Amino acid sequence: MRIGVLSDTHVVDASDIPVEVFETLRDVDLILHAGDILELGVIDELGALAPVHAVCGNMDPHLTREKLPGKSIINAGGKRIGLTHGSGAPFGLHNRVRARFDDVDVIVFGHSHRPMCETADGVLVFNPGSPTDVRFAPCRSFGILSIEGDDILGSIVQLD
Repeated sequence: MRIGVLSDTHVVDASDIPVEVFETLRDVDLILHAGDILELGVIDELGALAPVHAVCGNMDPHLTREKLPGKSIINAGGKRIGLTHGSGAPFGLHNRVRARFDDVDVIVFGHSHRPMCETADGVLVFNPGSPTDVRFAPCRSFGILSIEGDDILGSIVQLD
């Protein structure tokens, strides 16, 4: 199973997401979006490629926050994936999001725009970065999670 992972797109129209993202996501089974989407129509457009699970972020408008949860657990490919946006300062963000979930195999988060793919205490902690913004990161990016049997692997796809 291949899962496309996005966060911090900060767009009102999916056409503002780089075309390379859509080309890669055409071949995934599922898409996760870790918040700061802005407009719900972006989720609908991504949904034309694969089913989408999304949470809201701190920059999402009120309507988006009303429609999307702040955190979610998705069962996919025999794995439990915790999905949240994150909040506060970038320092220690991965520890704060880790503390929000018990009994998961992966935690997907965003907020910092900084890509991260690390294992802590047997849990993959994964931030895909942002495909549209480099304010806090060296490049634009998104992610792919691959589930094969008992293994789950994360990869960061750099756009710059």
